Amino acid sequence: MVTCARCGETREGFEKAPFPGPVGARAGEQICKECWAAWVKQQMMLINHYGLNLMDPQARGFLTKQMEAFLFASGRSEEIDTSKQGTITH
Repeated sequence: MVTCARCGETREGFEKAPFPGPVGARAGEQICKECWAAWVKQQMMLINHYGLNLMDPQARGFLTKQMEAFLFASGRSEEIDTSKQGTITH
């Protein structure tokens, strides 16, 4: 069980990190499975909206920053800019 950093609820967490690297380790320790599932849906929306190629390091970096904003900030979708379809601007 984990008290989720995003929703504040005590829910089922992960046995191991759901994503590699420091952000994934933090998510594994602080995020519940329900909020992670919400992120996966948001991630797919971003990939489709921006037409991201996940082989591109810039696209992966963009998604990692968006993941941090979604999971560890207030979690509001307004924090994620989807107004510039087809571009990645940091």
